[in-house]
Amino acid sequence: MELVVGEGAGRIRTGGASGTNIFELTIAASGARIDASSLQCVDGEVAVCLVRGEVRGEVLGEVLVRRSGAWSRAQVPYVASGAYLALHDVNKDTVADVVAVQRACQAGVDCARWFAQVFSPAGGGRELGCTAVVSAPEALPGWPIVTPDPSELRQCGP
Repeated sequence: MELVVGEGAGRIRTGGASGTNIFELTIAASGARIDASSLQCVDGEVAVCLVRGEVRGEVLGEVLVRRSGAWSRAQVPYVASGAYLALHDVNKDTVADVVAVQRACQAGVDCARWFAQVFSPAGGGRELGCTAVVSAPEALPGWPIVTPDPSELRQCGP
């Protein structure tokens, strides 16, 4: 896995049983700033790589998943309004999940309400749930590496 970035563009070069593939990063086209620290990968039987970049106060991310030696792009783009987007195996199924910290306020409104939202890229990007809303990001489970326990997740929404 290699991240190749340039002004306003980005690509991921993968190698494996299916040969070399190059994926264009859609988040770069959206204006996300991508650099050497933008790539996070978790290896396993099903490997997951997250590329993330900041744009207008949010973190945008996209995921590549490797199954049986072949890489494919997860179809769901990820957005974190709380400036944190990372991979962690939250549901303990040996496949990394996407953890996004969100601000529980309307766009453009500054408030002290935060929660973590968890998605399963291996499960087609389905939402696994959200943590309770807290008054500071430091109160999220595991901060600064947000790692909620499955028992702390509930259905997202009002």
